Amino acid sequence: MTGESSLLPISGAAWKGVGYGCTTRRGGVSTGEWGALNLGSHVGDDPEAVRENRRRLSVGLPGRPYWLEQVHGIDVVEVTATQNRYETPRADAAVTTCPGVVLAIMTADCLPVVIADIDGQAVGVAHAGWRGLAGGVLEACFEALLRRVPHARGWRAWVGPCIGQANFEVGDEVRQAFVERDATTAARFVAGKRAGKWQADLGGLARHRLEIVGVQSVEIAGLCTYERDDLFFSYRRSPVCGRMGTLAWLE
Repeated sequence: MTGESSLLPISGAAWKGVGYGCTTRRGGVSTGEWGALNLGSHVGDDPEAVRENRRRLSVGLPGRPYWLEQVHGIDVVEVTATQNRYETPRADAAVTTCPGVVLAIMTADCLPVVIADIDGQAVGVAHAGWRGLAGGVLEACFEALLRRVPHARGWRAWVGPCIGQANFEVGDEVRQAFVERDATTAARFVAGKRAGKWQADLGGLARHRLEIVGVQSVEIAGLCTYERDDLFFSYRRSPVCGRMGTLAWLE
């Protein structure tokens, strides 16, 4: 992958025509609970530190990352080469067909997902907590890509670091949000240690949803944000924390 920031060490297999990766908490200037590479401007960190962290992340990238105001929804924005990079639309996914446009989402337990066609004509990123995942944000992102490259020869996706099943306890309402729509997703929940609780497999749920819509290859990073305090922020572990960034672009 050419033009890659040195602060994107977490990635998957090399993709034709696409650069992508996820940051860790290392390499920035934030202190305290936000230390060190916090990219979130909405979490109580020093704004100057966040700006410096984002500047450092941008070094080596094709352009300034295009950030979103994430709301755990399913809205998708298309980003063009002429888009104002200082805009922050309310959305949880973004797509582009323009080389050099850097898409970005932030996470701290939720799923970061990158989707692209196998020839590198279009790429999208999505932020998927359980609400967005149940609501269809991955499907919405894929459909937006498919409209732009309807004759793509195939599709692939990468699911980045997120909270692992052993640490993601949810209530029955979360399980029902998935099972009522698709009974086969019950296999992605195991009974929790407490009555009425379940351990949810976010990565497995994402793979299931992606494969249903026609993504032939899905790679899961398999890194738990809750367990790896040395690498990742985790909202479930500490509600006062920073945010990682997952970025993707067409080369």
